[in-house]
Amino acid sequence: MKKKLLQFWEPLFAVILWGNSFIATKLALRELNPQTIILLRLIFGIALLVVFAIYTKKDFTLNLKNHGAIFILALIAVFHLWIQVTGLEYTSAASTGWIVGVTPVFMAILSTIFFKEKLSKTKIIGIIVAFSGLLLLVSRSNMSNIKFIEQKGDLLVLASAFTWSVYSLVNKKISLKYPPMMTILFLFIMMAVIISPFTVTRQSINAVIHLSLIGWVSILFLGIFCSGIAYVLWAKSLKELEATKVGSFLYLEPFVTVFSAWIILSETITVTIILSGLIITAGVILVNRK
Repeated sequence: MKKKLLQFWEPLFAVILWGNSFIATKLALRELNPQTIILLRLIFGIALLVVFAIYTKKDFTLNLKNHGAIFILALIAVFHLWIQVTGLEYTSAASTGWIVGVTPVFMAILSTIFFKEKLSKTKIIGIIVAFSGLLLLVSRSNMSNIKFIEQKGDLLVLASAFTWSVYSLVNKKISLKYPPMMTILFLFIMMAVIISPFTVTRQSINAVIHLSLIGWVSILFLGIFCSGIAYVLWAKSLKELEATKVGSFLYLEPFVTVFSAWIILSETITVTIILSGLIITAGVILVNRK
């Protein structure tokens, strides 16, 4: 019984960490640009994963045939993080949490287009419901007057949800011979190499040197907890439990984000935000329903 409870606590804790990642990112954006946040997050994530890999005696042998595929995944992942963090500059953490939740809807649509997977009536209804909630959220409950330019933050975050679905489907098609933790480690290293030339400038170095305590806490949380511990716990959970049971915990992530945004960032959580989020979640559940 205790073992089962521990198994369920691991994915729950990972989701709680990821839900709070948007809060930490908003705090870090007060002092750093998006590229610097991403690079620092990757550096601390890599450091922790290396320690985990050494402790668990993982094989560091490189298989160069796999690294072409990892490079493609790294390009998509870097672009995904860049537009998501940039979007967070212009929108709230609460809205971001709900919008990112539509990723499974994009995955269902892309799977139908590229993998010829069938869309059932339930899935179609789920897609319509989820996007209705999304429109309600982006329009701030005034669908007759959606000002897309003013809501560029929401649109960038929505684009990041799309890019993550592309990443997930490409990852699904690619066959890698590395164990999950080593795949993530090599992916993070490749991502850091890709983003470094666009990040390491005199201005960014100066910003890091003068980073406040809150800024460092936010970056360390993103790197060590969100990119390190959470990924390890998630990979461990996928190994011990059914994928559908583990995946169901992701429905809680937006609720964690909304609550934390209210407590930590003092964001105003309106009825529209809650209603939109519930509609989006209902749609996503219908899309994922077997």
